[in-house]
Parts: sequence; structure tokens; C-alpha cells
Amino acid sequence: MGDSKGDLLNSQLLENLGAGDHLSVWKGYGPYGIVGAVIIGLLIPILLSALFLGKKKEKQRGVPVQVGGEAGYAVRNARFSELVEAPWEGATTMAALFEQSCKKNSRNPFLGTRKLISREFVTGSDGRKFEKLHLGDYEWKTYGEIFDRACNFASGLIELGHDLDSRAAIFSDTRAEWFIALQGCFRQSITVVTIYASLGEDALIHSLNETQVSTLICESKQLKKLAAISSSLKSIQNVIYFEDDGIENDTISGSMNEWTITSFSEVEKLGKISPVHPSLPSKNGIAVVMYTSGSTGLPKGVMITHGNIVATAAGVMKVIPKIGRNDVYLAYLPLAHVFELAAESVMLAAGCAMGYSSALTLTDTSNKIKKGTKGDASVLKPTLMTAVPAILDRIRDGVVKKVEEKGGLVKNLFDIGCKRRLAAVEGSWLGAWGLEKILWDIIVFKRIRTLLGGHIRFVLCGGAPLSADSQRFINICMGAPIGQAYGLTETFAGATFSEWDDSTVGRVGPPLPCCYIKLVSWEEGGYLTTDKPMPRGEIVVGGFSVTAGYFKNQEKTTEVYKVDERGMRWFYSGDIGKFHPDGCLEIIDRKKDIVKLQHGEYISLGKVEAALTSSNYVDNIMIHADPFRNYCVALVVPLHQVLEKWAQQAGINYSDFSELCDKAESVSEVQQSLNKVAKAAKLEKFETPAKIKLLPEQWTPESGLVTAALKIKREQLKAKFKNELLKLYA
Repeated sequence: MGDSKGDLLNSQLLENLGAGDHLSVWKGYGPYGIVGAVIIGLLIPILLSALFLGKKKEKQRGVPVQVGGEAGYAVRNARFSELVEAPWEGATTMAALFEQSCKKNSRNPFLGTRKLISREFVTGSDGRKFEKLHLGDYEWKTYGEIFDRACNFASGLIELGHDLDSRAAIFSDTRAEWFIALQGCFRQSITVVTIYASLGEDALIHSLNETQVSTLICESKQLKKLAAISSSLKSIQNVIYFEDDGIENDTISGSMNEWTITSFSEVEKLGKISPVHPSLPSKNGIAVVMYTSGSTGLPKGVMITHGNIVATAAGVMKVIPKIGRNDVYLAYLPLAHVFELAAESVMLAAGCAMGYSSALTLTDTSNKIKKGTKGDASVLKPTLMTAVPAILDRIRDGVVKKVEEKGGLVKNLFDIGCKRRLAAVEGSWLGAWGLEKILWDIIVFKRIRTLLGGHIRFVLCGGAPLSADSQRFINICMGAPIGQAYGLTETFAGATFSEWDDSTVGRVGPPLPCCYIKLVSWEEGGYLTTDKPMPRGEIVVGGFSVTAGYFKNQEKTTEVYKVDERGMRWFYSGDIGKFHPDGCLEIIDRKKDIVKLQHGEYISLGKVEAALTSSNYVDNIMIHADPFRNYCVALVVPLHQVLEKWAQQAGINYSDFSELCDKAESVSEVQQSLNKVAKAAKLEKFETPAKIKLLPEQWTPESGLVTAALKIKREQLKAKFKNELLKLYA
């Protein structure tokens, strides 16, 4: 496993979500219970088949609509004839939404953080030290208390000397203080620049200097990183740090003496003593400059208005069933990512409680959880959570791996339960009847659900396409529908959202009520809105969620943002989609990922990568196609445990994992697996990698090879492994 600890979503951390010893709960199944469950699962469907016939009627979720701008095929949400702009009247900015929601829910719990009882460091077998935390219960602050803290922080910023004409930046992992600082800035119409805690030095310097940030809000652990680059930061005047059991005396170096460095609590005290009247923003005011994770080159800053945020929040609230005060949300993804910030804005609007976590402490067996201490999900027992596909893939892989290890009756029971529940989920004759579901949940799946607290009722998934296998796994084993979303930073995550009662896979739902989705023909790629049986084309988003453009990058803004004759703003995504007859969108390609090979065939790199990741050996993969060749090649990061287990069984000798990856037998084994997966996915011969290179090191956000949402950075990978690619074509 890698040694990176800085990002919530890196590949090492994800392994903790699905490979825990807590799945030893399978021990509890005796042979009689297993046989009984099998009989129930097989006989009940037969006995009741005559009573429940027919499949669910297809529901119309999106309908065609006439809009302005470039000709295309446009769709709106079927339930709303007019676009939704705000959650309720008067909540047209995040500052207004925050104040009104806090007053409406003033006594209800809002933000929760677990109490740190103790921390210790243990030494692993390889000599590395690992931090282990003993955590207590969640300690909660009410909506009213959080509103007061945000107001105090807002006043404290002014007392500290922050220039209202300049921007503030938040450079931190997700935590309650991050959210409070954001809302405090909004109270004074201060634009906030969001920066990933894992961002490299060059990108960090670029982001802070480009936006001319004068006040930087960060964790105390980031002070050393800032000291190292202080001479390159041109506009910083104030640094506010979140306290974490105090900071070392030597943390603040001499190179930072030109800055005013203050703790978060001191700023709150300043504001409490000397309150300042708020200066509230307008709906068109820039709330956030959010730097995209940057799959190519330096990150671009997207200018997000207050109106964009409340529009997406309003749209999503209409989709999640009965969201409100009884819900508890598990917050652990990076708040610097648009998906998490949008999700927390929804929870604020709905009056939910939000408990903060991290991927290092999420489950009972996560890396930082001390043995005998419960993980965050077990303590919080959330009803709602967000996830990127990579996390759900790892949860699925971890559970399946444990079931495979148990084998025998346990595996048979699990397989039968999955098949029966799958039939119900997919809307067969028994889909509307609940007895069999209840029985299988009690016998098999209830214990698996304890992995995430046992109370999850809805999962919001976004950031990348989710595989059908992972979606079905969550549906069945976690007993929760998945609202698979499509959106971009440029649309503040608001574009489409699959509805709770849609059991199909591979689609991202109809348009959110806050926007329209239009397909525009891309003739060069062969995708036309006149295609049968479904219209296809580039996905263009129009409506209230479409952002104001890129910060100080008018050329790029003009290229992908258009305003039509009716004044509506449209964003050209570069993604290719098709509309199903019920108005749901499916993402099928991306313009930048398509390469024309020597003999004229088009290969979609993203499509092939998505198919081949289902190989048991693949942790990550990048397909490369040379226009002067008639085949493609691949860089593959294999899953350590899987490849090592194969090597042991095959009698392969090696000194370390790097040597194992170089062995011809390993390459041949993985190549055969990819060929098998490619055949099952019905890929063409030219889409199946002719040669592969196995790479031993995982691709993490810290290495700059994947984004925070774990999307591969194609250009960076091509540059780093230029020699390896040349050898594959030799």
C-alpha cells in the first residue's frame, strides 16, 4: 500500500472502505439457517408468482422542450414546466439561505464532529509509523449556534483587517470549521477561493496568486507547506488556521513574519467582542472561485454565483424523497470539490444534520481507527451519503472478496440472495412485494449494511460514471437507491439526477428542475440528434446552475459558454450523451477522448477504460492510442493483493512488487484477463490493448496523476510514462 495521507479520496484510503475484518460476521451463519434461507428464497417466488405478474410501467421523467440557442434536442424535467431557481421565496443567495434555514431549524442539530480521546503512533512491519485515533461520540452544534459562529467569524475577519475588495481562500480538508468559514465570508460578500488540501505547490501558488487572495484559511498542518512557498505568494496578508490540539512553536517560520497569523477561535472572539453589520451579496455575485481538479495542465478557476448554488440545491431537494430534519448526512468528501459543496448546500437547505468524517476514519477498520474504536459511520448511523464511483467500487470489491474467501455455503447463500434481490430491484413480478426482500435483508444483507452504519436510505453518486455492478451491489447489499448524478464544476454539479424509483443502470437521470439539457450534433464524431432509436450529441447545459465562466480566462470562457437570444446561459460540456425515450440521459463518450486510428477506426479511450476496469487485476488503467497505428496499448496499475495472490498460486518468485510487475508471466496473466473482459464487453479488436505495461505504484492525487475524484490525468500520465509508451509501440 502507498504511504500518501493527504487526500480523502486517494487509492490507498479507498481500500479501507471495503476490506475490513468486520465482515467476519459471516461466521454467524449455521448450516440449518443457510438451508432454510435457500428454501425460502426458492419456494416463495414460485408460490406467489401467479399473484404478482407484470413489470412496472415506465415513467416519463423528462420531456422535450423548445429552447433558444444552437439547434439541438432539448429536454426538461417532466415534473416542472418552469425552471426552479431557489428552494423557497427569498432564498436567492447562500447568505440568505443560510440565515433563513438556521432560524427555521435553530434548535436542531446541524454540524457534528467526533471527540478526540487520544492518538498514538504504531510502527508497521515495514518500519513506517501510522497514526491511530481513539474517537468518542459526535458532539453537535445546533443551527442557531452555527449561525452565531459564522456571524462572529465574519465580523472577526473585518476586525482582523481583511480588505472587502479582496478574496479569501480555504485550504483544508473537510471539517465543520471549513463550512463555518465559508458562510462567514458570505455574510460579508467575500468571494471564497476553494483549494484542495492535496494540491501540489505549483498549482497552489498559481491558484492563490491568480485570484490575489489576501486572507488564507487553512489547517495548522498546512502552515509548514505555506512557509516553504511564502516567497512566491504575492498577495497574502492574513493567515487563519484551524486549531488541532495546538501547534508546534516552530511551525510558524521566520519566512512568514510578514503575515498576520491568527487562530480560527481568536478570529471568532474578535467578532463576538466587536460585531460588524453584515454586507450581504446579490444572487449574481461571485460566491466561490472553485479550482477544478485539472485533468489537463494547471487548474482553472470556475466563477460560481450565489444564484448557481441555491439553484442546484433547490433542484436536488426536489429529487431526494422526503429529505429533511430526520436525515443525518455523512460528510467526508473534499469540500473543495463541487460535488461535496453542492451536497452540503442541499443538506443546509433541507435542515439535515451533518456529521463530519474522513476516508481514514469512515469505517471500523479504516487506517486511522484504533482497534476497538468504532468508525464514524458506525457511530453516526447516517441516512444519506455521497460517494464517487471509485469508493463504491472498492466497497463492492471488498465485500465480494470476503465472500469469496469464505466460500462454500456462505458464498452460495450470498449468491442466491443477490439473484433474488436483483430480480426485485429490476422490477420483476415480485418487485413491489416486500416479504422476500425483508427475509433476505435479515438473513444476509443486514450484517453487510453495518459497514456504513445500517441506516443508509439514499446514496448520491457523482464525479464519474458508476459501473452497473457497483450500482446493483449498493441497491441490493446496502438496500438503498442511488441518485446517480451528472454535473460539472461549470454547472455547480447541477445537470441531471436519477430519481429514487428508477432502477435502471448506466444512466444519470433526467434534467434537474433547475436546468435544461440539450444535445447538439457532433458530425465529426458521428453523433447526431437525428440518430435512431435515440438522439445523440454533445451535452449542453442551460439554466440557473450554469456558472459565470473561468476566472481571468475570457478565451476559454468564450469557447465553452454561450448566451442565447433569450438571455439563457449554456455550457458546452464536451461530453457525448443520448436521451432514452423516458427522458433520461446516458453518457456514452467524450470528445477529447476519441482518437482516429491509422485505418480510420475511432476509439473512445474513456469507454475502453471503463470496460477494462472490471478486470479483477486492475486498480487503474490508461489506454493510449497513436493515430499512426491500428491498435492501442495500456498502462495498468494492478491490484497488489490480487496479483500477489496469483503469483503465489502460480509459484512465481520475486523480491518486491516492482519485480513482479516486470515479469513476463505477470504481464501475460493480466493481458489475458483484459482480453477476456474486452470480449465480454463486446469491444472491437482495435479497442483491446495489444500490449500493456504493469506499473507498481498507485496513482494518487498527491502524485498529480489523478484528480481528487480519481479521474486519470491523461496528459500528465503520458508525460510521466513517455518512455514506457514508446517501448510499447517499439
